[in-house]
Amino acid sequence: MNVLTRADIMAMADYGKVRAEKRREIAQVKRNRRIEVGPFATFYFENRATMWHQVHEMLFIEKGGEDQIADELAAYNPLIPNGRELVATVMIEIDDERRRRTVLGRLGGFEETMFIRFGEHKVAGVPEDDIDRTTADGKASSVQFVHFPFTDAQAAAFKPGASGAGQAIVGVGHPNYAHMAVMPAAVRESLAADLD
Repeated sequence: MNVLTRADIMAMADYGKVRAEKRREIAQVKRNRRIEVGPFATFYFENRATMWHQVHEMLFIEKGGEDQIADELAAYNPLIPNGRELVATVMIEIDDERRRRTVLGRLGGFEETMFIRFGEHKVAGVPEDDIDRTTADGKASSVQFVHFPFTDAQAAAFKPGASGAGQAIVGVGHPNYAHMAVMPAAVRESLAADLD
C-alpha cells in the first residue's frame, strides 16, 4: 500500500503558506473523482493525494500538533486504494436537518448495497469496518467509507478501452434508495489509475 507516513507531513507553518495553492490543486484532482448517484448520495473516490490533503487540513484546522499526526494517519491511510481497489467516501447530502434525519432513518444497511458494474463484471462495495455505520434502530450514517475490491481480471476490464467493458455504472441497491449513475469517461480514466 502506498500509505502516508510521518515523513509525508509538512510542518503546519509551511502548509499554511501553500494551503490555498494545495486546495486549488486538490479541487482539480477531485473534479474527476466524484459521482452523484440519485438525489442525495455523492461518491467521492479517494486516492493518496486526496488523503494527503485531508490529513493536512485536519492538522491545520484542529491544531493538535505532533500528538495528532499518528491518529490522522491511522484514520485516513485505510482510505488510500491499495492497487486493486477503489475507495469512496459516500455522503448523503441533504441540507434540511429534519428531512435528513427522516431519510437516514430509512437507510439502515445502506453501506452494504453499493456496487460498480461494467461489462460482465460487478464489484460489490465493502464498508470500512472501523465502526458500525448503521445504528441499532436502523439509522444510517450520513458518511460512509466503502472499498470496491477488484480481481486482476476486473481491474484489466475496467481500464478505458478494454474489450467488452461497456459503460461503468455506480449504484446503490438499497430498497429505499435504489439508484444508479453512469460513470463519466473522465472519471473512469482517473479511477483506473488507482488499479495499478
